[in-house]
Amino acid sequence: MFLERPGKIIALHLNYRSRAAQRGRVPQQPSYFLKPPTSVAASGDVLERPAGTELLGFEGEIALVIGQTARRVTPEAGWSHVAGVTAANDFGVHDLRYADQGSNLRSKGGDGFCPLGPAVLPAADVDPAALRLRTWLNGELVQEDTTAGMLFGFGRLIADLSQLITLEPGDVVLTGTPAGASVAVPGDVVEVEVDTAGHTTGRLVTPIAAGTVPFGPYGALPRADDRQRADAYGSVTPAFALSPAIRDRIESVGTATLSAQLRKRGHDAVSIDGLTPTRPGTRLTGRARTLRYLPYREDLFRTHGGGYNAQKRAIDALGPGDVLVVEARGERGAGTVGDILALRAQVRGATGIVTDGGLRDLAAVSALDIPVHHAGPHPSVLGRRHVPWDAGGAIACGGAAVCPGDVIVGDDDGILVIPPDLVEEVVDAAIEQERQERFIAEQVAAGERVEGLYPMNEHWRARYAAWLEKR
Repeated sequence: MFLERPGKIIALHLNYRSRAAQRGRVPQQPSYFLKPPTSVAASGDVLERPAGTELLGFEGEIALVIGQTARRVTPEAGWSHVAGVTAANDFGVHDLRYADQGSNLRSKGGDGFCPLGPAVLPAADVDPAALRLRTWLNGELVQEDTTAGMLFGFGRLIADLSQLITLEPGDVVLTGTPAGASVAVPGDVVEVEVDTAGHTTGRLVTPIAAGTVPFGPYGALPRADDRQRADAYGSVTPAFALSPAIRDRIESVGTATLSAQLRKRGHDAVSIDGLTPTRPGTRLTGRARTLRYLPYREDLFRTHGGGYNAQKRAIDALGPGDVLVVEARGERGAGTVGDILALRAQVRGATGIVTDGGLRDLAAVSALDIPVHHAGPHPSVLGRRHVPWDAGGAIACGGAAVCPGDVIVGDDDGILVIPPDLVEEVVDAAIEQERQERFIAEQVAAGERVEGLYPMNEHWRARYAAWLEKR
């Protein structure tokens, strides 16, 4: 199948769970932008990073090539309008995103910013649910995911677009990029391949060169800042990795000690209050992923309550080390999660669920390995009091503000929200505090008076230093 210049190219903003987790937000519905036909390039074509720009982002994607006219088709019929799939690279310069107001026209519409190919796999020869996408930067694999990791399937995308836009033969739909998209610089080579069950597009190769023609003063000029750099390199905020070593250090101290150290640093409103754990004695440590419920309203529940709603999408977007934190406004009169979704979170590798609303299926959830902190049991489904509204934003839970990526720490004393940039400092101080408290407890047990010892005066600090040397 020969891929000619398409009549239109429609690209999807966010569609892989791995990318949504990286971004800290899960879209409720698909959203799109256009790339002009002149952005198409072939494998092997050199792409110039525009002069004066710094952040040429690459995004390996699966491209759908429309084969039959699609207008108001159903999700079930959407795939039948696809002639084939190929590899694509959705290049863009983050330096110009500020000027696009969300349209991406200049930042992602430049000549050569949409390489396609080299081969198109006929739709009849592939299973759309079993395609693999891989991207290499200078020979190193940097992206790998499958269509099983998509939030919105191909049929749904075709159906959604065709409600308002007639898709014509030869049109191309770019279906989103997984985690791992980053920045290429002159001298780099980026390659993308789509394959399945012995069929492959071959590698779509794009060498990067430095542009030499500067921008003129009659339009927005490139500019980059730290936020754009973080976004371009794959994270909205500077990366913080909750490594096994940091997790072990966190779990070596109690939340009471961590709370004291947070308060010393001016953070006195970081506890999620009023909740009960399903597994007393189990530590809870992980990165926050957020979900928000609105109060029940009939029309809103009709549009947001059924199907693959925000609640289910948030659960499916969880990954290893994540904690789902739910804003339910302290409403205990309906369940906000039950045994099936709690099990799904456990299977996904999440380390816990925290909700300031009710919990259904208490006995079954309590039998799971995943700890769930909740405001109380209730037999009712969430539709009695809640509308699952959105995921991935800042929320309030149990009186505390929670942002995606915050570190959640819980034990039998309660649950804390720790800003990522404070974690290592607070944990180091908490470990030292508990070490001092062990020394003090030993002295008290030996009959010493508390005065001057707790807190320690200079005499006892000298004794403490000697105690440390012996250990």
